Amino acid sequence: MMSGDILDVMEPGCKRRKTAEPEDVSTWDLLPVLSERESQGVTLMPVYAAPILNKKEACRLVKEISAVYSLGDFPHLKRVRACLSRESPHPLEVILCLASSEQQQENGLPSLDELFTNGRVNLCGLGQPFLTRVPVFPPLTRPQYEEAASHWPVSFHENKRVSQALSGSLFTCSEKSAMQKHMELAIQAAKRGARQGMRPVGAVVVDPATGNVLAVGHDCRDGLNPLLHAAMVCIDLVAHSQGGGAYLYNNYPACTFLKPDSTVDHSSSFGDGLPYICTGYDMYLTREPCLLCAMALVHSRIERVFYGVPTPHGALGTSYHIHSRQELNHRFEVFRGILEDQCHSLAQMLVLKESERDSV
Repeated sequence: MMSGDILDVMEPGCKRRKTAEPEDVSTWDLLPVLSERESQGVTLMPVYAAPILNKKEACRLVKEISAVYSLGDFPHLKRVRACLSRESPHPLEVILCLASSEQQQENGLPSLDELFTNGRVNLCGLGQPFLTRVPVFPPLTRPQYEEAASHWPVSFHENKRVSQALSGSLFTCSEKSAMQKHMELAIQAAKRGARQGMRPVGAVVVDPATGNVLAVGHDCRDGLNPLLHAAMVCIDLVAHSQGGGAYLYNNYPACTFLKPDSTVDHSSSFGDGLPYICTGYDMYLTREPCLLCAMALVHSRIERVFYGVPTPHGALGTSYHIHSRQELNHRFEVFRGILEDQCHSLAQMLVLKESERDSV
């Protein structure tokens, strides 16, 4: 048995039963899955710039140049930078205007007189124009900022939470330990489902406010319904706990949910009785969900998703970034990497199962 395997899946809401020696939380990294814009590299565009030969002329030149060529569509760009070389004869460099690389290749660098034909800029104090490249978009993360600033100075309004997540300091060791236990439940549910002929994918829903496990499930698409992927199963199980639910899991004992406590008044927390399915809850998945499940997570109003390993057509970071789409009416945080080795072993089991099915 692998380190960290659960000897018996606990019922949702119950205290943990005896487990094998838990895996050290330092053996895996929890990485944020950011939006497409936050994840991409820095895109550059060409501009004409020029040396400012006399520092005393800088304020006047910036004001006059900005009146002719505004950078209003690119407010993150700083108009002036200190010269990169300390040995340079000029102290500053200024962006003049946007440029076209193709035009520059065909016609060569323009002169100052060609760029400022209307006489509105007193060119005294400017050197010969040169072509450089600057960031098109404002940086959203510190790595983007550092890359962007290596090309030209930019403004950066840092999201401290994102920076903490990228540096690995967002969650405490005790929080990571709790997350590991929840993923262990999902892994064990996946294994129990596999023993019943299902695909080895597990899921768990947790209320982070209380730490209660609300639902534990596994993939049932080869049994009850082809739409019942692990995430869909857990959403349905949470719906069962709220008096709804569409499927019965009597033949799948690993698929369980926390029975509602009739003595608890939820109205003070949610204003209108129970939350809408998964509002404010976390889901743990052994693998990145597909597009179907990702949209179900949007619809269920999940708060955070933690998955073990990415998938080739995953919709939360690999092929799509559904969780951060601005046009959708709900967005949620996503993290990956909890017990990645164990989840990868499950993924290999799934590949083997699917190859066996295809060979029949």
